[in-house]
Amino acid sequence: MAVDTLQPDMTASADAVDVRPLSVHIGAEIHGVDLSRPLAPEEVQGIRAALLKWKVVFFREQFLDHQMQIDFARQFGELTPGHVVFGNDDTYPEIYSVAKHRKANRYRGGQTLQRPWTGWHADITAAINPPAASILRGDIVPPYGGDTQWTNLVAAYNALSPTMQSFIDGLRGEHRFTAPQGVQASNEYNQMVGNRLMVSHHPLVRVHPETGEKVLYVSPSFLKSIVGLTPRESQQILELLWEHSVRTEFTVRFKWESGSIAFWDNRSVTHLAPSDIFDTDFDRQFYRVTIMGDVPVGVDGSPSTAIEGNPITAV
Repeated sequence: MAVDTLQPDMTASADAVDVRPLSVHIGAEIHGVDLSRPLAPEEVQGIRAALLKWKVVFFREQFLDHQMQIDFARQFGELTPGHVVFGNDDTYPEIYSVAKHRKANRYRGGQTLQRPWTGWHADITAAINPPAASILRGDIVPPYGGDTQWTNLVAAYNALSPTMQSFIDGLRGEHRFTAPQGVQASNEYNQMVGNRLMVSHHPLVRVHPETGEKVLYVSPSFLKSIVGLTPRESQQILELLWEHSVRTEFTVRFKWESGSIAFWDNRSVTHLAPSDIFDTDFDRQFYRVTIMGDVPVGVDGSPSTAIEGNPITAV
């Protein structure tokens, strides 16, 4: 289902909001807006334009409650359930609690192999229609540590050689929702994933539905193989692309404070949740909402295909 999300006027005046870039390729802080109240149309346009240009935008000192966060997000599109696998808040079905020891992290044993791309992902790309965007709010924030990183997959694609670009433009990847490689999932985790099986074939290069940019659509946590290649061929090519996609020049790292909000385009970035929070006794409590997305389309104009599972539906 095509969804009219994040449709911006790309010529929107930047004067409506104060946009301050944080790096060359990705990330900007937005100042001068109050997200606790309804935004003026020009503010919505300004935020949309900044999001599409910088891929992830950040706000400081925005002390929102659940309803305020939901109201802010709805100005940019319909919302999904908090998490289609791990559930949502009982009172606010759009809210997903990103707690330090949330259900998504309940595994037995640790990673057997840590690689540069381990943990990087775009949200729920195993679905046929992954969320278009995610909005994460910092509530209880550690005094240090717990930073989140994002990488620009448009810049990553553009940095590939023309030969490699033409090769991967026609390839498809199989995305599955499973426990991370090398860990033993709990029975609770396996049951929740089993109740909401999701497998989709997405293009390795998707065309962004609003900007027309080509995106290296490789989500390491969900992308398991390249369709039509041998296991060895698939693994070698994916590891090359994953390592390339998280090169430091394509990334931004955000230091959270209480009241901080991150708003990212899930169609053009992957992000890395922090693991250092488990090395301290500090609590960390965040809340996320996600905006409905559409079915990815490849360079050849062909949409993704669902292998298992149903599309995400709006709340």
